[in-house]
Amino acid sequence: MRQAIVKYSNELAGILTEGDNGEYFFAYDEQYIIHSPNQFITFQMPVSRQIYRSKRLFPFFEGLIPEGWLLNIAIESWKLNKNDRMGLLLACCQNAIGAVSVHPINVNTDE
Repeated sequence: MRQAIVKYSNELAGILTEGDNGEYFFAYDEQYIIHSPNQFITFQMPVSRQIYRSKRLFPFFEGLIPEGWLLNIAIESWKLNKNDRMGLLLACCQNAIGAVSVHPINVNTDE
């Protein structure tokens, strides 16, 4: 399972999760829901307490991943698989152009 913090204008907006079965989930942060109820990250995902689910990476997040020569540079530099959409999102979108950024959550599996 991989997770990412999604920020809107440097404010925690929610958590994006890629489940072990390849399904994706997005949940808005409770404080974001209270303080920014009209500041959705995309029209298709209005601010809500519901958890959004998808069998593929949500189109909005797909759109943040670079394309063309910039994607090729990222794939070669970080040795990424071009089909690993969550991996590309986590590697390339911390400083994305626009209000939304995606930051990996490093889960320590040593218990």
